Amino acid sequence: MISILEATPGATGPSLADRMHLAFSEDGKLAESPQFEFRPQQQQMAQLVGDALEKNRALICEAATGVGKSLAYLVPAATYAKEQGRKAIICTHTINLQEQLIHKDIPIVKKIVGDFHAELLKGRNNYLCPTRLKNAFSNTGDLFSTSEAAELQLIMEWQREHPHGTLSEMDFTPGARLWSMVRSEAHACTPRRCPPGSGCVYQDVRRRMAAADVLVLNHTLFFTLLASAEEVLADDANFIFPRDFVIIDEAHTIENIAAQAFGIHVSESSVRFELGRLYNPKTRKGFFQSVGDSDAIREVAQSIGAAEAFFREAEDRCKFTGPYGKEFRIRDADLVENTLALPLQRVANFALKAGDAAKSEGQKLELHDIAKRLTALRTGLGAFLDQSEDGHVYWAERSTGDTRNLSLHSAPIDVSPKLEEIFFAGGKACVFTSATLGVGDDEQLGYFRKRVGAQKARATSIESPFNFQKQMKLYLVKKMPEPKDATYAEAMKEKIEHFLKLSQGRAFVLFTSYSQLTTMADLLEDFCDDHDWRLLVQGRGMPRHQMLAEFKRDVHSILFGTDSFWTGVDVPGEALSNVIITRLPFAVPDHPVVASRLEHLEEQGLNSFSEYSVPEAILKLRQGVGRLIRTQKDKGMVAILDPRILTKPYGRAFMASLPDCPVEIVG
Repeated sequence: MISILEATPGATGPSLADRMHLAFSEDGKLAESPQFEFRPQQQQMAQLVGDALEKNRALICEAATGVGKSLAYLVPAATYAKEQGRKAIICTHTINLQEQLIHKDIPIVKKIVGDFHAELLKGRNNYLCPTRLKNAFSNTGDLFSTSEAAELQLIMEWQREHPHGTLSEMDFTPGARLWSMVRSEAHACTPRRCPPGSGCVYQDVRRRMAAADVLVLNHTLFFTLLASAEEVLADDANFIFPRDFVIIDEAHTIENIAAQAFGIHVSESSVRFELGRLYNPKTRKGFFQSVGDSDAIREVAQSIGAAEAFFREAEDRCKFTGPYGKEFRIRDADLVENTLALPLQRVANFALKAGDAAKSEGQKLELHDIAKRLTALRTGLGAFLDQSEDGHVYWAERSTGDTRNLSLHSAPIDVSPKLEEIFFAGGKACVFTSATLGVGDDEQLGYFRKRVGAQKARATSIESPFNFQKQMKLYLVKKMPEPKDATYAEAMKEKIEHFLKLSQGRAFVLFTSYSQLTTMADLLEDFCDDHDWRLLVQGRGMPRHQMLAEFKRDVHSILFGTDSFWTGVDVPGEALSNVIITRLPFAVPDHPVVASRLEHLEEQGLNSFSEYSVPEAILKLRQGVGRLIRTQKDKGMVAILDPRILTKPYGRAFMASLPDCPVEIVG
């Protein structure tokens, strides 16, 4: 039998695609494991990935639930990385998948291809820097209030017990200001200041990252690293490292992640935060207090007042709809006069001056970094007010909670040219994959390819090996009042009760709006109590991961969720036997990003509803329905309570996108 690793650099012989075909066959390397189950779909995907990597090409591959896509890309990626001395970058959207890859899938791959070096990389802000922690502790009296000092002591004690831990592993949540003073930052946490043996977790990870064959990180961090590397890329780098290649899993999210990464974001809270690090008038603590600069302290106080006046004037100019309206699109430049630029620059200059005169290198770096951040805020604010980026949409958001905060944002309306430049130009090896990339009969994944600039990339859709005819039943509702109708809530309640009885609880009920979720939760609370079914409601204090754990533990429980429960949630077994979709998940067209994309299509003479709104809703519906059947043994039902899937012409496209299973229409 040919070994997966038989090929060597420069040698001729079986291609990587051929070796993947054999490895995933019924007599291949994987079949040596008693847990292996031959799946021709998985074999096909592994071949396609191997071919794309070896030929330095792009591949768009929809791999439906059950294909086993993680192993199908990890085995060829790890094999190719080892053989060619190239770094494989695996990007995912959710933490759950990153953890699964590192702790479950990669150990399996190592048994197949031999040992290799894999690292999970988190964003820099997740890591504690012992150098900064030591400096903060030595300046506690000048920098921190009494409560912050007590919390700093907790961090010190935690770090001694967990020298390799990160923020997400802490059993308490440090205050944002305090954490900003002790976390890893580029200005202070450097290879020189945090050498091997210093105990700096981030720099240790960076050193291991440079030597790793496979890196696992999230989409946002990938774009952050890409941006920071723009001026220092090696000549032979495809993305971040020399001769690297990229696998983008959960690729259905990439358009929105990229739009956020390429935009402007300036918030009232970030301005207050950076100024407060220099001097907090309430606690009388901060770096300017520690250096005893009364002129600088006065300048900070004036800048805090200038920031309050600026953001209140900007908020007044924004016509937010109603008391709970969160976003307002800004179509013209110069929303307000930029009265904040000069105060921010003055404070930045004081910080630079204080840094130059600082007695310690650590304090100098901290002050210079804050000056740099204030300058970046001033620059971002100017770019926002000038609307200097063509092809961007600009908007303001306000918080509706107790803390008043206005934030200013921009994003490119169409990210496809930028993504095409990054991923699909110049013969780079990259793979985009997800369980849901296609819409309806879109076998060549044309909609997704157009949105991300991949029109020239090879594309394929691999069907699920699950037997949906036996494993799943779809219920459709023929009649329901319109949401504005006075009888709608009661009708919805009755339908949800009906389908919950059929499955004896054990259900996700997925909503498209939080207000509808809370209304239904209140109406159905007694019904669930009467049947002794625990009702878990998103937004009522329990974190998402804990809700999922409780749902899995209590087999007959019911979970009411909105956006984040439609995707990236894996609950195999009988605990999830029913997924109830309350409405077809059309995006609300009043969000500035969505509205600008619709306008952009209309300007091109296209029908924005059919070209964007329907495909996006289909993708999200497929994600929601995909929560149900996760293994060959799962069985259950999906109920769609929105009659438009039966009554509207576009309903056929929704139906064509769903698994081929028995359908029952109820009144």
